[in-house]
Amino acid sequence: MSLSATTAPPSPAAPTPPPARRHRSRSSSLTRLDLTYSPYLYIAPFFLVFGIFGLYPMLRTAWMSLHDWNLIGDHSFIGLDNYAKLVTDEYFWNATFNTFGIFLLSTVPQLLLALFLANLLNRTFLRARTLFRMAIFMPNVVSVAAVAIVFGMLFQRDFGVFNWLLGFVGVDPIDWDAERWSSWSAIASMVNWRWTGYNTLILLAGMQAIPRELYEAAALDGASQWRQFWRITLPMLTPTFVFVVILSTIGGLQLFTEPLVFANGNIIGGDQREFQTLAMYMYELGIENLNTAGYGAAVAWAMFLMIALMSLVNFLLIRRTVK
Repeated sequence: MSLSATTAPPSPAAPTPPPARRHRSRSSSLTRLDLTYSPYLYIAPFFLVFGIFGLYPMLRTAWMSLHDWNLIGDHSFIGLDNYAKLVTDEYFWNATFNTFGIFLLSTVPQLLLALFLANLLNRTFLRARTLFRMAIFMPNVVSVAAVAIVFGMLFQRDFGVFNWLLGFVGVDPIDWDAERWSSWSAIASMVNWRWTGYNTLILLAGMQAIPRELYEAAALDGASQWRQFWRITLPMLTPTFVFVVILSTIGGLQLFTEPLVFANGNIIGGDQREFQTLAMYMYELGIENLNTAGYGAAVAWAMFLMIALMSLVNFLLIRRTVK
């Protein structure tokens, strides 16, 4: 038998795609990979920084709160004993009472005033609106330490401006840092002065996102300015207002610098702890006292849980009230 009779003919080779098609296929694959993974690469730096400076300290603090820990390095596991101790700690409850008292005196008037000013600055008839918007934000630019120092001088007993003004109406000089109500009022005034403008601009931005056609239609229907504000502005402003309330809650319950500088660096907040906040008490235990770092960590986590709970309550309350 001949070789040519037994050998099968070779199969035809697969056609090679043209270079342009191969290039388009490779480009399409790279585009899909870019759309799939590049967003995660863009946000990765935030989560990396948050993990190092946010998440890890939180987990470390939680671990410390379960130990009898000092800053020298000695520690022993005691479970939930630090949290059980909080229940009977009068200084902890005093700091909690002070924190919530100052929070109410500062946050509630601050938000109401910010809402009023934002609505005023949103009016079209107001002249020099840009100038007013810049001016109202200026207090937030000033250092919080400088604000506390200036207000501390204004609230001095013998040479303070406020006592001097009260003297014109026959009120005796007030020792502002000696009583609970007076020290709360002084600290709350600092917080209100510094943060009202900041919240005003956030609320103003939310108001400017509301379509003007809604107000024009309401005006044609005979709705007054107050009715427009209550029926249009507030419902449409709910997401922004909830954000401002939660932000103010977080900041108000972490109050530290203003009362500390008002007390001239006295971490206990007055002679009888009249205005020591939770943040100050945590610092006293965790930093100044080397032997109670574990207990200070428990105070930090108790404060974290309070902030989370208050933020949730405010969120639900605002949503229900505005609706």
